Amino acid sequence: MDDHSLSNVRNIGIVAHIDAGKTTTTERILFYTGKIHKPGEVHEGDTTTDFMVQEKERGITIQSAAITCEWKGRTVNIIDTPGHVDFTMEVERSLRVLDGAVCVFCAVGGVQPQSETVWRQADRYRVPRVAFVNKMDRMGADFARVVEELRTKLKANACPVELPIGKEDGFVGVVDLLEMKGIVYDEASEGKNFTVGEVPAELKDEAELARAELCEKIADIDEGVMEAYLEKGDLTADELRGAIRRQVVAGAFVPVLCGTAFKDKGIQPLLDAVVDYLPAPTDRPPVAATDLKSGTAVTRNHDPKELLTALVFKIASDTYGRLFFVRVYGGVLKKGANAYNPRTKKRERVMKIVRLFADDRTEVDELRAGDIGAIVGLKDATTGDTLCAEMKPCYLERITAPQPVMFLAIEPKSGADKDKLVDAMNELAAEDPTCQVRQDEETGQTILSGMGELHLEILVDRLKREFKCAANVGKPMVSYLETVTAPASSSFTFDRELGGKRHAVTLTVEVKPLKRGKGREVQVARDVLNALPDPKLAACIEQALMDGVMTGVLARFPMTDLSATATRVEIVDPEISDEIALRGAAMMGFREAAEAAAPEFLEPIMKLEITTPPEGVGEVLGDLNARRGTVLDMEQRGDMQIVHARVPMAQMFGYATAIRSLTKGRASYSMEPDTFDLAPRAVREELLAR
Repeated sequence: MDDHSLSNVRNIGIVAHIDAGKTTTTERILFYTGKIHKPGEVHEGDTTTDFMVQEKERGITIQSAAITCEWKGRTVNIIDTPGHVDFTMEVERSLRVLDGAVCVFCAVGGVQPQSETVWRQADRYRVPRVAFVNKMDRMGADFARVVEELRTKLKANACPVELPIGKEDGFVGVVDLLEMKGIVYDEASEGKNFTVGEVPAELKDEAELARAELCEKIADIDEGVMEAYLEKGDLTADELRGAIRRQVVAGAFVPVLCGTAFKDKGIQPLLDAVVDYLPAPTDRPPVAATDLKSGTAVTRNHDPKELLTALVFKIASDTYGRLFFVRVYGGVLKKGANAYNPRTKKRERVMKIVRLFADDRTEVDELRAGDIGAIVGLKDATTGDTLCAEMKPCYLERITAPQPVMFLAIEPKSGADKDKLVDAMNELAAEDPTCQVRQDEETGQTILSGMGELHLEILVDRLKREFKCAANVGKPMVSYLETVTAPASSSFTFDRELGGKRHAVTLTVEVKPLKRGKGREVQVARDVLNALPDPKLAACIEQALMDGVMTGVLARFPMTDLSATATRVEIVDPEISDEIALRGAAMMGFREAAEAAAPEFLEPIMKLEITTPPEGVGEVLGDLNARRGTVLDMEQRGDMQIVHARVPMAQMFGYATAIRSLTKGRASYSMEPDTFDLAPRAVREELLAR
């Protein structure tokens, strides 16, 4: 792929709140680009990107799926992402490698909780966006309100580039504000045929005002057209198109389009917006990396002639074996060649390379800068690893996974199935960083952690169906964390005879609390490094400290928001102050220090949005109060009341049934993880008693 063709590539994601219509929109894109001959429907379980059995059964997207299509001479690589909060990691790692995104919003629901989450994720990775207001044919659809919510809730510099023609079930097309033309769709042709004509008379004044606002907003932020706008008071369609592209690429502007994917209207203009406004890899700034040897910041250009730089952003298993999804930022990844993994400091051989079309694979010989594909044959790579040129190794920023909020105990039905179950769970954990597997040392149980009840349900279902593992499964429980609230230190002397040999050392461990959300830090002080007989022994101290952090001191929950540092070591004798002694001293020293540092439990707090009729507000608020919830604010949306609240995860079991009962089935809700807060005394006592 030369530089010219690289400029014709668009790597985009389709992201949104659950049920906003991402998969249906993706299906129509594939239909109108000629990739499929008949669009599938989510409710019929025959869509291209929802190919997992669980996705077909539930009518939701669980795994992100990559597909490629062509539109007006451009190659569009699309990743359709999940909308359910339990699978937010799929969105996170997709946005990490994409150049642009189409954010889909429901014309009735507007900016919903998961919409805000994916918007923040896109902000974090500076991903340029276009907004598509879907479901314009639904009762209660309000395009203007959704645009206003984009501005107020998401703080986006959003402005329509289209207006809807008709309302609710009378929605028939859109007004193109750049060309000032009306586009009316022919339903009999499944949206393939449409008529481009004059703006309907009843919309002429509104369209002229909307175009004037668009020109003014663009001229305010784009110097390239400001002079022309000041001279003429207007801009041509080409001037607007070029300026919109520049500002979208810069992340300063969000064009808003509308349509209804299910009723086949508005998708072709959306595709035009993707190729006209969203960036090619060559439009993006060079990717930031860190030189492995010097630790200094370096950059890699989006260029096939650059040194190889690629990121493993996802792992999946299929008939090919384990597939490693990669985005190539620079250079060329070739079949049969070696790539260097700076985390493991090992070469990895690329056995096969495949391009992806949902669950179909096509073997190719190489992936070049700007490409997204999958490779087979890596042995030690994990999600977030960099593959680079060994002559000048560098590493990209890793993908961080959110902390699991629920867990369950799982065990094989028979002893013969134990190894098979462990291997299967490790396979799931390798694919999904939010799926964590650990062994409870006291009970001997295997603990499977995830992002919510649905996530755990899907994981268990996959163990049974895909891996044929029969297992006994406990009830889902809230995944608490532990932390410390004060600094403390402890000196521990490990002096034992094991296997006929003495192991002895004294190690001082210091523990300090960190700000909420900072995570875990373990380190070995310089004085300890200098005193060790072999500097390589520092790694075993760090590992022992991390083992202590992950097993906790109150009730075996992992600890977070703390630092643990080995600050001093007393070597008895280099022969007996060995790895075993240092591990034991570090582990026990950490436990003593953490127990002295006022340890506390952290409980997961969920952000909750409830949509209820006004007459149900009193019951809903009373129920929230009983669940230790905190109401943040309330707003009116049409004839419904929206309640925003924060509630402990432990109080949300069975909430779907409860809210239906409280409001005679008229209310709905959605929630997402917000943060971890200190648990109140009653919860602490209950957990310790348990």
